Amino acid sequence: MKFQLQLEYAAFLILGILAFAQTGYSWWWFAGLFLAPDISMLGYTINNKAGAFCYNLFHHLGIAIVVYLAGTVLALPYLQMIGAILFSHSAFDRILGYGLKYPDSFQNTHLGKIGKKAE
Repeated sequence: MKFQLQLEYAAFLILGILAFAQTGYSWWWFAGLFLAPDISMLGYTINNKAGAFCYNLFHHLGIAIVVYLAGTVLALPYLQMIGAILFSHSAFDRILGYGLKYPDSFQNTHLGKIGKKAE
């Protein structure tokens, strides 16, 4: 099952890359901002609950789609770019096994435990 999920998220990553290609922005933007959603982990400096909220906000595939579609409807390519990068980044994280976080711990995700304590 894990392999099937990784294949699905790989397809999502390709979809995100194709969506970015439609924005007309330089690929330098994609490369430069690809890891930007991980800044949301700074929420963990407050506490686990705030950290999980911030992380999940910037790693939710549905929010990424809404941002991209808002950019399309409003003819705002920068919103399309942001949505495509959020979507691509989130798909990439999921391929690596990093899912949405539960508020009790960074290691507890909707895809299972991560890190050294995963065993």
